[in-house]
Amino acid sequence: MLRSAVGLPKFSLLKELTVHNRNRVKTALLVLCVAAVCGCNAKTGTEGTKGTSGGKTLAEVNGVVVTTEDFKRELENLPPYLKPMADTAEGKKEMLDTMVIRELILQQARKDGIEKSPEVAEKLEDLKKRVVVEAFLKKKVEEQAGLADADLQKFYDENKDKFKAGEQVKASHILVKGESEAQDILGQLKKGASFEELAKKHSVDSAGAKGGDLGWFSKGSMIPEFEKVAFGLKEGELSGIVKTQFGYHIIKLTGKRPAGVRPFAEVKDQIKAALLPEKQQEVFKKLKDDLKKSAKIAIKEDVLNELGGKSTPETAAPPAEAKPK
Repeated sequence: MLRSAVGLPKFSLLKELTVHNRNRVKTALLVLCVAAVCGCNAKTGTEGTKGTSGGKTLAEVNGVVVTTEDFKRELENLPPYLKPMADTAEGKKEMLDTMVIRELILQQARKDGIEKSPEVAEKLEDLKKRVVVEAFLKKKVEEQAGLADADLQKFYDENKDKFKAGEQVKASHILVKGESEAQDILGQLKKGASFEELAKKHSVDSAGAKGGDLGWFSKGSMIPEFEKVAFGLKEGELSGIVKTQFGYHIIKLTGKRPAGVRPFAEVKDQIKAALLPEKQQEVFKKLKDDLKKSAKIAIKEDVLNELGGKSTPETAAPPAEAKPK
């Protein structure tokens, strides 16, 4: 991204670590810890030696197969901020090594009888309850928390002031590190080469995967030297080479629109994202109320009070009135 608030380019953590060759051990350990929490979907240990989850064989650990499908699920289970660690070949190798190490630990733990211990059985039962509850809530909320287009349109019509914007442009760019490379790419573009294809092939920022598309933006949202050139172009026009602190850019202006209220079609998804959490809360509250109405529930207040805890301002006893002397 080129947004001035966050800087450009937004490289993944692992790419930076690879370039500078730092903190590799720390990265691997971090992935190991997270992966251990997330769990692995591979068939392991005594469950068999053949991969049943599909995909090609990536590794074999004492006869247990780890497949490409296992690896994909493992990656999906990582928190979003850690997924970029597997962007590079080195990152993927570390991820696979993590899966191998965990499989070795699991096999040894089974040999030691840890899997059958009461402590593990209790935790597995607790985890099962949590997973079932989560799956139930997800299903119900998704079924009942939908927002019709009419609801979104109604919000838009009643809140048009919220969608006012200044003059905006839509642009794509190609970012490279060297000026000579930028000159070469510019020459190809002037000869009719596809901007999108060259962006995918050469651009070093995240927009490259989308053909360099940066979307719509207003003045003040991009770094100054980039913004000045972009707003000075005509629609469809190509810039020369623009140097910034991030490298050398070639900019193509793909759209222009004057200040005004942004159209509904453009902000529809934004409205939905803003309204959906509240709608989900409403569905969840109704679900709780309905379940309670149809259930027989007995709360033992005396036993609950025995557990102790600080009183809230609402439940605290009022101060005693002072007696006259």
